[in-house]
Amino acid sequence: MNEKELYQSWCKNATDDPDLVTELKSIENDEDGIKDRFYRDLEFGTGGLRGVIGAGTYRMNIYTVRRATQGLADYIKDAFREPSAAIAYDSRIKSDVFAKAAASVLAANGIKVYIYRELMPTPMLSWAVRELGCSAGIVVTASHNPAKYNGYKVYGSDGCQLTLFAAETVLGKIENVDMFTGVKLKSFDDGIADGSIEYIGQEVIDKYLDKVYEQGIHSDIVPASGLKVVYTPLNGTGNKPVRAILDKIGIKSVTVVPEQEFPNGNFTTCPFPNPEIKEALELGLKLCDTVKPDLLLATDPDCDRVGIAVPSESGEYVLFTGNEVGAMLLEYICSERTKLGTMPVDPIAVKTIVTTDLAKKIADDYGVKMIEVLTGFKFIGEQIGFLEEKHEERRYIFGFEESYGYLAGSYVRDKDAVVASMLICEMAAFYRTKGISLLKAREDLYRKYGVFYHAQKSFVCEGITGMERMKEIMADLRANTPKTIGGLGVLTVDDYIAGTSVNTETGAKTMLTLPKSDVITFKLPDNASVIIRPSGTEPKIKAYFTTTGNTRDEAVSLENKLAEDFTKILGF
Repeated sequence: MNEKELYQSWCKNATDDPDLVTELKSIENDEDGIKDRFYRDLEFGTGGLRGVIGAGTYRMNIYTVRRATQGLADYIKDAFREPSAAIAYDSRIKSDVFAKAAASVLAANGIKVYIYRELMPTPMLSWAVRELGCSAGIVVTASHNPAKYNGYKVYGSDGCQLTLFAAETVLGKIENVDMFTGVKLKSFDDGIADGSIEYIGQEVIDKYLDKVYEQGIHSDIVPASGLKVVYTPLNGTGNKPVRAILDKIGIKSVTVVPEQEFPNGNFTTCPFPNPEIKEALELGLKLCDTVKPDLLLATDPDCDRVGIAVPSESGEYVLFTGNEVGAMLLEYICSERTKLGTMPVDPIAVKTIVTTDLAKKIADDYGVKMIEVLTGFKFIGEQIGFLEEKHEERRYIFGFEESYGYLAGSYVRDKDAVVASMLICEMAAFYRTKGISLLKAREDLYRKYGVFYHAQKSFVCEGITGMERMKEIMADLRANTPKTIGGLGVLTVDDYIAGTSVNTETGAKTMLTLPKSDVITFKLPDNASVIIRPSGTEPKIKAYFTTTGNTRDEAVSLENKLAEDFTKILGF
């Protein structure tokens, strides 16, 4: 069917949600509006679904959620004799509605459903899958996207986001489902009444917090440290679990940003509820001027990412990047576990290919094997799974990605801002007892290993032509490889689609060992690099810049040159 025919079909059949009925009526004579909503299906990728909330095949709504869930149900029933699934959801608009819609479809297909009574962080979905022995899991979230978005992420029986092969299999099942006639349904209330849908109990939540607490190294020193924290959950899911774990380790002075304390899917105080950007932390930084804490802590709406700011000598609060926090946590974990004799034999840490190479230097210094994986925390979770298959999961000590995602411990298979918040506060408390601020600890880290500076720039490609433009940009970079970027010669080009690393001077090729992915790395002199990839969840291309220098200012200056020149190369 073309866009107009699909629109007419939806007007006839999409009657379960009054909001959709109103929206469809409002675009009756809007050809562009109809085309934008119906020109394609919302893509089911390795992370699941993500898109703007609204009516149409290219929107997040109960019908796209039901269809995806029916495909997932067909996959689960083929793979498991007694299938079950866990469901969690965040504070976003219609998250609870979509979660119940998914539960209704699973229950109608004879799949036992466990669902949280209230909004919960994404890592607690991973935990529920593992703790309850489920065949799969679903979390309804769009992470740190603006309020108009929502999403739907699918997890396997190991508590990790679906692998590439499994996601392709589920996609094949979804494509065979008719949006309106191919979905089995049971009312949510009927599912609760007959036991096919069951609420997850408090004991599962308590066990999760106990597992988080077990990842502490110096938790005993925290109560006496006097650490003061300002915390913002950015109107998301972190409010209860983060405050619970900080209380559990003995941090009693926690001031929550009042305007961002409670769930609010409109995110009225921060249009981009992303702890990576300063604008999202403005209210927290303003409160810091009054409270004068040792640390500002911010978690994103589904509480799998965390950002921080710390006071300088002048009293101004300085934001740390995800690379900096991850490197500092790795150094802290390695240093203190080594001193305490709790470091496992043949320890392993994991990072993504776009994450700081400073982590490699730290790992080498402590005899830790560093494994690099493709972008996406599911690939870090996958590595933990490989270790678990050999009963060696204790070898895993830490994993992180530059986009503010961290995980210590193997109890879940996704980044976890609850455990990260605990460890960041513990690290700050530990250094505080030594008379060292986190700012000083960062300086010491760079003095020990050298200055690494990282920056990320996104190039938005929205609309119907956006996807095509992203493909054209990546194709052009492969066909017309730049010889220099920011005045630095390109030494090698790693193309993860082709699976090759090419020496630009000799033309020699070596094979890359990671799976194929639409990523290109341009390696430059002195550990500098530019990495580019299309986002898997948003209509944008992301570029990652790494520079080194004798000082931070020197590295920043070089990064500015790289970013300016590369922006021109991309045509923006």
